[in-house]
Amino acid sequence: MTADPFTMWHPVASEHDVPYRHVHHAQLLGLELAVWRADDDFVNVWENRCLHRGVRLSIGSNDGTELRCQYHGWRYANRSAGCTYIPAHPADAPARTICNRTFPSVERYGLVWSGEEPVGDPPTIDALEAGAPFGLRNLPVNASVELTVRHLEAHRFSPNGQLDEEPEMSVDRVEDYSVALTARAGGSQSTAVFFVQPVDSARCMVRGVLSETPPAGEQLAVWRHHATGLNQLRVAIEAEAASQPAPEPMVPVLQQVPVHLAEIPDAPSGRQAALRVLVHRKWETADGVAAFELAPLEGVLPTFQPGAHIDVHLPNGLVRQYSITNGPGETSYYRLGVKLEPESTGGSSCLHETVREGDVLAISEPRNNFPLRRDSNRTILLAGGIGITPLLAMAQSLDRMRLGFELHCFAQSAEHIAFADVVEGLGPSVVRHLGLSPSETVSEIQRLVAGYENYSNLYVCGPGPMLEAVRREAAAAGWPDEAVHFEYFKNTTEIDDSSTFEVALARSALTVTVPPGATILEVLREHGVAMPSSCEQGACGTCVATVLDGEPHHQDVYLNDSEHRAGDRIMTCVSRSVSDRLVLDL
Repeated sequence: MTADPFTMWHPVASEHDVPYRHVHHAQLLGLELAVWRADDDFVNVWENRCLHRGVRLSIGSNDGTELRCQYHGWRYANRSAGCTYIPAHPADAPARTICNRTFPSVERYGLVWSGEEPVGDPPTIDALEAGAPFGLRNLPVNASVELTVRHLEAHRFSPNGQLDEEPEMSVDRVEDYSVALTARAGGSQSTAVFFVQPVDSARCMVRGVLSETPPAGEQLAVWRHHATGLNQLRVAIEAEAASQPAPEPMVPVLQQVPVHLAEIPDAPSGRQAALRVLVHRKWETADGVAAFELAPLEGVLPTFQPGAHIDVHLPNGLVRQYSITNGPGETSYYRLGVKLEPESTGGSSCLHETVREGDVLAISEPRNNFPLRRDSNRTILLAGGIGITPLLAMAQSLDRMRLGFELHCFAQSAEHIAFADVVEGLGPSVVRHLGLSPSETVSEIQRLVAGYENYSNLYVCGPGPMLEAVRREAAAAGWPDEAVHFEYFKNTTEIDDSSTFEVALARSALTVTVPPGATILEVLREHGVAMPSSCEQGACGTCVATVLDGEPHHQDVYLNDSEHRAGDRIMTCVSRSVSDRLVLDL
């Protein structure tokens, strides 16, 4: 054989092998593959193992948007194969490093093509391009590709419409992994192309395709004719293979399984704009709210989970954070909702007035500091205005998994509810609270959080006063801090940066002084310490550091009250130190 099989495209499945909600077990060059079609018609070809315990994903469940391992329930996203949920760690967003190995896929001639590292495009066959291809029965053969191809050159079949006639055969094309034959008889002719999939060194799969689809009344007869002939061919091939020494089996190279379960700050420093995306679509989704679909310029977007946000680097030089509103399976783009703020400092106004469809934006990879638990007896989602954006992703995920939830939308009117079509699709789980006064809103919140039950979780996003009211009323109703999850639009705390203190880094043997007017984050970066960040105002939690000694002066709105009292974490972008010295686990 002359071609490198690892750089070639090979058929790994037929279209009928990958119906919706099914997972097909394939093998190529010794490597097991899980092949599955998502509801958006994207065909995924993955290494066939869960990254947790190595269980085959081909025995998992395909819900149309994600693939779920049957052993411990790990879920993997369509397209990216990134882990979206780990049931044993329901409070954590899985790290982006937990991502299965994927292979490219192309559908052509009724076959799914893939490869280890294929170059170029799958083969183009003129005879199949010109006609209406008709797939034949796939034929597994316990023999090498070379032996199978040699026998295929002498294979005989009759043309459509003349199945009882003795054919005249011609070999149109022979390559390392395919043979094209034409049969002629009684004025008719049919061309068949047989692609040979290298399963292992001593196993292959013959996938035949006729250049023309027979008339509806003749298809079964044609299919049987070729199935009978190919089965006879298989017997002959395997008889010869049995008389030869068995070749060494192929040993696939498996990727190392990552060990990190929770989200880790993997950006080297600062607000990293690692991705370039196209504004594929922009529209008005509510009064004063613009929606954006951001598609990758190339490749696949990184995996995200409900509650995740991205940094958007705007043309005017500003950086703003926006939640991803997508539901499960919507992995070909990120969908954002941006409200035009009356007193915009340049962020929302730029997106509303300057950014247009077709523009290219720089964005960060998704971060999730507002993860969704999916092990609750009761889940309440409270959305105030544009605060619906992260909660909409959560609601869609819960709805897809058939987990109960309540989504309460507080807005001035129905025209102010963003993505109303998506909200409408969530059915009776949605309750709209329209045109309420501040006091009426507080009364409704009191009613919703009354009577805390174990294993309940409350999520809230919206204006600051609403979040403060929810946290206050939930605490009064007996909700523990760990059951109340919140995300602020921004930090409205008046920051006091007048103090001076030392910060010692326990793992770096470095001590620095933070002077008035500077933040811990800024000083650490000045001394070469790589620190990730996003909002840089104490609202998102990206720049968190662990405190080993000292008393933090908390000025963020990310940590809850009990976390503030514990004093073992600090937001380095805004918080400071009550003590003269802080020791951080950095």
